[in-house]
This record gives sequence, C-alpha cells and structure tokens, in this order.
Amino acid sequence: MWDIIMWIVFGGLAGWIASMLTRTDENQGIIGNVVIGIIGAVVGGWLVSALGGEDPSGFSIYSLIVAIIGAVVLLAIVNFFRRGSARV
Repeated sequence: MWDIIMWIVFGGLAGWIASMLTRTDENQGIIGNVVIGIIGAVVGGWLVSALGGEDPSGFSIYSLIVAIIGAVVLLAIVNFFRRGSARV
C-alpha cells in the first residue's frame, strides 16, 4: 500500500517540476501532474536504459531526475502535437 502512495507522491513531484520547466503548470492540475510524472518515470527509465545508463530503481534522487527528464520529454511531445511547437 505504501508503495502505491509513494509512486503517486513521487509522480506528482516529478510531474509538477516538469510542468514548471515546460511552463504548462497552469494547464494541468494535481491529477495531471501525477499522471505525467508516473508516465514520465516510465519514459525516462526506458530512455536511460536505451542509452546504456544505469537502470533507475526505487526512490532516490537519481530516479527523480530520470522521472523529471522523462516527464519533460513527454510534455514536449504533447505540446508539439497540441500547439505545433515543443516549447521546452
């Protein structure tokens, strides 16, 4: 049970930081930040693994940074299809 709560909190933090970096925070609420953060963690983990980096696991600063990078990439892709520009 605590793992699920930690993933939600961790995803919310990563999504919020990523939305602040891409200036999309006003467009999404808490739920949007959590969803973007969790999906961003998956995307970031895949990107790091594909590039030959160390696989992030657990809750650490490294995995938070990977989740933020993944969320920024995800938001850039979403913004590109919504507005026609990535705006990162």
